[in-house]
Amino acid sequence: MALTKQQLKDIETHLVELAAKEVGPIIKEKAGTLFEAFDDKANQVDLVTAVDKKIEAIIKDSLAKQYPDFKFIGEETFQPGDTAIGKEPTFIIDPIDGTTNFIHGYPYSCTSLGLVENGIPVCGVVFNPHLDMMFHASAGNGAFLNGKPIKVTERDLTLQQSILALEAGSERSSGSSGDDNFDIKQATYKNLLSDQGAYIHGSRSCGSAAMNMCFVAAGKLDAYWEGGCWAWDVCAGWSILTEAGGMVVGGNPNEWKVPVDDRCYLAVRGGCTEPMQKKFVENFWSQVAGKLKYHW
Repeated sequence: MALTKQQLKDIETHLVELAAKEVGPIIKEKAGTLFEAFDDKANQVDLVTAVDKKIEAIIKDSLAKQYPDFKFIGEETFQPGDTAIGKEPTFIIDPIDGTTNFIHGYPYSCTSLGLVENGIPVCGVVFNPHLDMMFHASAGNGAFLNGKPIKVTERDLTLQQSILALEAGSERSSGSSGDDNFDIKQATYKNLLSDQGAYIHGSRSCGSAAMNMCFVAAGKLDAYWEGGCWAWDVCAGWSILTEAGGMVVGGNPNEWKVPVDDRCYLAVRGGCTEPMQKKFVENFWSQVAGKLKYHW
């Protein structure tokens, strides 16, 4: 039986309280204090701290007590090849999104708490304690920033007049071992920014997928294109964005529906008609310089 709107709202409320009272204060206190206290993950720019692991344990314990029948996937406990997203209600959690920002004290790290049902994001909370920004939403209940409904200003959406979130990401191998993702991303950025290409207004980078998704949801960014991030980076923001009238499609051309673990996404704001969103997506896809390929 599917979760009801009221059940989802109750879960949203619990996640907001968890983020505000237990997780946010730790992130705010420890940011910028652990320059020497981190380990490498995939490479020298894909970082994890002891604080990530501590926060994930706090979140997992709280959710297990409140929702013992739900499954749990966290960034720090993810097991490649063994972890799968099924139909059951599943929390998908990033204890600290923007870990590199967190280590350096740059104020764009946050906690990202998402829930999927039937593989679809249905609830999300993203809390940046440095800027005191609490984004939250659940399916059918609307999207909010610090308790106030998110209302995107109605305006046209065109690629040339857009400002986009683009990220370097942590996977930066250039053409080695058949991996062309980094080169494709850089070529796509050139297509988007060049006066010989789309000539967009500009690009921005929060260094956090969750924050980028939320800024698109709030209409501060027109879109966010990314390859290489994970389900826990985008799950909560995806729910918030769709409740605010936006859409998420594949980052590769002609992929109108992608699973939350696709690892390649294009998020587009609301505040305009669906045909306008779809036209924007098609125009964006025409600038993508190849097919990005990532593994779960």
